[in-house]
Amino acid sequence: MANASPASPSPSPAATPITPASLLTLEAYAKIRKTSRADAIAHRRLRSVVLGEHITLQFEDAQTIRRQIQEMLHIEKIFEEEGIQSEIDAYAPLVPDGTNWKATMLIEYPDVHERKRELARLIGVEDRLFVEVEGHARAYAIADEDLERENDEKTSSVHFVRFELTKPMRDAVRAGAQVKIGCDHTNYPAHVNVPADTLASLAGDLR
Repeated sequence: MANASPASPSPSPAATPITPASLLTLEAYAKIRKTSRADAIAHRRLRSVVLGEHITLQFEDAQTIRRQIQEMLHIEKIFEEEGIQSEIDAYAPLVPDGTNWKATMLIEYPDVHERKRELARLIGVEDRLFVEVEGHARAYAIADEDLERENDEKTSSVHFVRFELTKPMRDAVRAGAQVKIGCDHTNYPAHVNVPADTLASLAGDLR
C-alpha cells in the first residue's frame, strides 16, 4: 500500500475513495496511530447524537470508516491485498453517498440484567428511528440491510441504519434548517434537536 505522491495535488484523505492504495501501510499507520487518536475521538464525538438515556447514533463518514479499516488492519496485522480489500468491502458501504446519512446505533445499558430485559422490550426499535428536517416529513431509518440483528426474543445492542433524504430535505439541511432525531417506539419515545456543530458536519455529507 502506498500513499499518493506528495508532489501531485490530491483530495483530503477523508474525501478520497477508500482503496488499498489510499490507505497507510501498517508501518506508517503504527507511527501516527497514537498521535492521531485524539483527533479521531473528537471527530467521532462531533458526529455522535445521544437519543434519550440509552441510545447513541454515531454517524459515519469517510474519515470514521477509514480509521476503522486502518484499525482492523493494524489489529489483525493484515497486509495482503486480498485481506485489505476484504476489510474495505466490509466497511466502505457504511460511508454515506451524498443522499443519505448512515450511522451505527448503540443501545447501552451497563447492567447486564437490565440490558437483557430492555433489549427484549425494544424489539424493532431500530425501525422506529427517524430524522425530521424542519418543514419536511419524517424519514425513517432503513436498518441492518442484509443483516439479521434481532430475533423473536430480543433486539441487538448494535444496529446499522441509513436515513435517505429527498433533494428538498438535503437542500434544506444545507441551507441551515434544523433537524430533529427521534424514536417513536412504544417503549422508547424520545427526540432531540441535532446540535449546530454536529449538524454542520452532517450537512457536509449531502449534495
